[in-house]
Amino acid sequence: MLEVIGAGFGRTGTFSLKAALETLGFGPCHHMLGMLERPEEIPMWRRAAQGSPVDWEEVYRGYRSSVDWPGARFWRDLVARYPKAKVILTVRDPQRWYDSAAATIHRAAVDPAPAPTPVIRDMKTMSREVVWDGQFGGKFTDPEHAMRVFREHNDAVRREVEPERLLVFEIADGWEPLCRFLDVPVPDVPFPRSNDKDEFDSKLREHVTGAMSTAT
Repeated sequence: MLEVIGAGFGRTGTFSLKAALETLGFGPCHHMLGMLERPEEIPMWRRAAQGSPVDWEEVYRGYRSSVDWPGARFWRDLVARYPKAKVILTVRDPQRWYDSAAATIHRAAVDPAPAPTPVIRDMKTMSREVVWDGQFGGKFTDPEHAMRVFREHNDAVRREVEPERLLVFEIADGWEPLCRFLDVPVPDVPFPRSNDKDEFDSKLREHVTGAMSTAT
């Protein structure tokens, strides 16, 4: 059963939030990059993007929290399905968010070069269906459209989630507001501030290296 639902878009500090939640005992935490190790999840998210019924217990079996896409696309379903879960909306300046997303995760998703492994190929297909063609209607390369979708998403979460269930959070805020919201002690360690791009590149390299080792 999910206890924490991350409703923020990718590139709003979701990997740092994932690490923070796991430090606080709310792990494992679901994140897009985790599907490199659990590719069996990919078809379920593709079916969700196509509008098929979703068994959220099956999708999130073994997880206590979720951040990033693809889960953030379906935040309304998750908020309704898990009424006791708390919701965290990670936010960022829209222009800085767009520039970051365009230079990293969107570029990787639409890269025409052949994917180095079948799992990465399937993840790219899923991310296009869920995020780039789904969330953004195939118009992410129009900055004004993409930033409008970003702002409208954030506004909808703020408007529709009960205030007592919602934390609007910037990674720079650190442990205190997060721990207060989750009613847990502040840990005696620095707040994790992962660089999503570096983590993304590192996970891809690890996956490709592992796949090549297995093949040989």
